[in-house]
Amino acid sequence: QVQLVESGGGLVQPGGSLRLSCAVSGIIVSIRNMGWYRQAPGKERELVARITNDGITNYADSVKGRFTISRDNAKNTVYLQMNSLKPEDTAVYYCNSGIGFYGWGQGTQVTVSS
Repeated sequence: QVQLVESGGGLVQPGGSLRLSCAVSGIIVSIRNMGWYRQAPGKERELVARITNDGITNYADSVKGRFTISRDNAKNTVYLQMNSLKPEDTAVYYCNSGIGFYGWGQGTQVTVSS
């Protein structure tokens, strides 16, 4: 029904920046809410950012002020701009609906280390 492909991860130093992209394809591509999730080693997946179709955003306290979620509906793409990265941001990052409705993609690895 819906395919999610994350990209843009990599290895960065603390304080660095990355921009993640989520390409959405399938029958339903205009869901009202989309979000970015992450799963760190040994931890459960958590929601870090969410955006409605109207552009209303919410962030986990751990990333608020550093991460910015956005969307380009014409390109069926959701973005996550990550600034001032910290080692604790290291995780595999996934996109999905705001409630994890779709099947999970492979995610993209973000590693923050000196």
